Amino acid sequence: MSKLSSWISAFRLRTLPLSLSGIIIGSCLAAYNGLFDMAIFVLAMLTTVGFQILSNLANDYGDGVKGTDNENRLGPQRAIQSGSITPTQMMEAIKINILIVIVLSLSLIYVAMGHEYLVFSIIFIVLAAACVYAAINYTMGDSAYGYRGLGDVFVFIFFGLVSVMGSYFLYAKQLDHVLVLPAIALGLLSIGVLNLNNMRDIDSDTLSNKITIAVRLGKQKAKIYHYVLVGGAILCGALFGILYYNSPYNLIFVLAFIPLVKHLISVKKAKTSEDLDKQLKPLALTTFLFSLLLGIGHIL
Repeated sequence: MSKLSSWISAFRLRTLPLSLSGIIIGSCLAAYNGLFDMAIFVLAMLTTVGFQILSNLANDYGDGVKGTDNENRLGPQRAIQSGSITPTQMMEAIKINILIVIVLSLSLIYVAMGHEYLVFSIIFIVLAAACVYAAINYTMGDSAYGYRGLGDVFVFIFFGLVSVMGSYFLYAKQLDHVLVLPAIALGLLSIGVLNLNNMRDIDSDTLSNKITIAVRLGKQKAKIYHYVLVGGAILCGALFGILYYNSPYNLIFVLAFIPLVKHLISVKKAKTSEDLDKQLKPLALTTFLFSLLLGIGHIL
C-alpha cells in the first residue's frame, strides 16, 4: 500500500456520510424557514469533515499505541496497527488537522455571526473547542472517555444534538422545537453505529481493558440496548412525522424504516462478530438516508 493510500485509509472516508447527517437535517429545516445560506452550508460541511477526520486519526493513534488494535480485532486493519504509518507521523497529522479545523471553525463562525452576534460567536468558539476535545480524547490519553463507557454519551451530544441544533442555529440565531425529535433520532442512530462497532469488538476490547457500554452489558444485553436505540430513533422519527405533517412528502423518510427494521432482524440473528461487522455499513448508510429524506421531505 502506498503512503497516500495509507493516509486515505486512515481518514476512513466511509464515516463521513454519518457525520454530515446532522448538518443536512439542520440545514434543510433552516431552508424550510427561509434561512438557508450556501456559504454557511459549505463551511459547516467542511468543518464537520475536518472534525470527523481528526476523530478518526486520533482514534487510530489512541487504540494503536494502547495496543487495542491488535490481531484479535475484527474489521479493517488500522494504519498504526498495520505499520503503514508510525505513531509519530500520526501525531503530526493530528496536529495539522487541529489547525485546519480551527481555521474552518473560525471561518464558519465569522461568516454565520459576523460582527453582530459576539456572544453567540464566543459560545460557538467554546463549542468548537469542545468538539476538538471530544475528537481527540475518545481513545487518546490515560483518561480517554471511550475506555470508560462514555463514548455513547459524547456521540449522542455531538452527532445528534450539536450537529442538528448547532447547524440550524448558525442560520437562524435561535433554536426551534422542530429540531428536538430529529436531533434525538439522529443521536440514537449514531449511538447505534458505535454500539454495533463495540458489540463486534466486545471480546478484543475486554482483553484490552476498553470498557465500552457493550463490554459492561455483555453480548445479549448489548443487543437489547441496540434494539432500544434503533427502535427509539424510529419512534422519534414517527412522532416527528405526525406532529409536523404538512404534506405527504414530509413522510418520505419512513422509507428508511424498512432497512432499519431489516437491520434489527439481522442483529437479532447475528451469532458471530463477523455477522455484526456486516451490519455496520448498512446502518451508517441508512442513517444518512434517513437524515437526507427527512430534511428534503420537509422542504418539498
